[in-house]
Amino acid sequence: MTAILKQFGSWRDSGLLGQLVRFGISGGLSTLIYTAVYAPLTLFVFKGAHAVWAVPFAFAVAVTAGYFLHSRWSFRGHGTRDPGATQKAKFVAVQASGMALNALITWIGTAWFHLHPLIPLLPAIAVATVFTFILNRWLVFS
Repeated sequence: MTAILKQFGSWRDSGLLGQLVRFGISGGLSTLIYTAVYAPLTLFVFKGAHAVWAVPFAFAVAVTAGYFLHSRWSFRGHGTRDPGATQKAKFVAVQASGMALNALITWIGTAWFHLHPLIPLLPAIAVATVFTFILNRWLVFS
C-alpha cells in the first residue's frame, strides 16, 4: 500500500496525475461527443456490420473538440505549444491512429462477432484512450 501511495505522490509531483485526471474528463466529454455522432449513424445510416463506417465521422467531430480540450486544459503547463501546424498535425495523426484502433475493434465486434454496434464501443474507447494518452503526452504535447 505504501508503494502505491508513493507512486501516486510521484505522479502528483511530476504533474502526471493532474494530466491523467484532466485527460479523463476531457476524454469523457470527447467520448460523449463521439457517441452523440456515432450512435445515430449506426442506428439509422450504417447498420449492423456497416457500423464501422460511422467511426470516421464520429472521430472527425470528436477530434476537433478534443484538440481544444487537450491542448488548452489536459496538458496545460506540460511541454510546449507550437503555434504552427506541426503540433496540430501530430495531434491529428495520434487521433487517426486511435481511430484506426477504434475502427478495428468495432469491425471485429460487429462483423466477426455480430454484436450490436454499441457493444464494441466501450472496449474500443478504453483501448484507444490509453493509447492516445501515451502518444499525446510523449509526442504531441512534449
